[in-house]
Amino acid sequence: MGQETVNGPAVTSATGRSAQLDEVDRRLLDELTRDGRMSIRTLAERVHVSRTNAYARVERLVRDGVITGFTARVAPEPAGLGTSAYIALTIRQNTWREVSAELAQVRYVEHVALLSGEHDVLALVRAPDNATLRDVVLDRVQRISGVLSTRSWLVFEEYAGVNSPWS
Repeated sequence: MGQETVNGPAVTSATGRSAQLDEVDRRLLDELTRDGRMSIRTLAERVHVSRTNAYARVERLVRDGVITGFTARVAPEPAGLGTSAYIALTIRQNTWREVSAELAQVRYVEHVALLSGEHDVLALVRAPDNATLRDVVLDRVQRISGVLSTRSWLVFEEYAGVNSPWS
């Protein structure tokens, strides 16, 4: 993924191929990450291309697996998930597939990343309260076969980065 090209970084798509993104593709992605609900007409106007060109490019980005979906961003606290924490897991070697599959089934686990370094897995948990967070970590995550230990960091405040990698 970090391969630099004349037109910018190459992106490995869901098909396993490296998708070559040009400046127009990056501007399309930048606009869509800001507002995935905008019409193709508005998108084309903002990027200064024809509607036909914008539509064809978005379809190609979806087909190539660069765009994997369009979703709503939900603010956790107003949605009733007032407690967030990152949970680092140390797992038994060669159990990452099983651990990942189990974590995907745990309610309140929003994101899971496999890591290199001191810990093997990092999970973002969003729960209604501390008691629920405790139950998720102690009753669900730590009981997954292959999990050797966990370490938790409570999130006090969050904000989105202001620089898109696509602009």
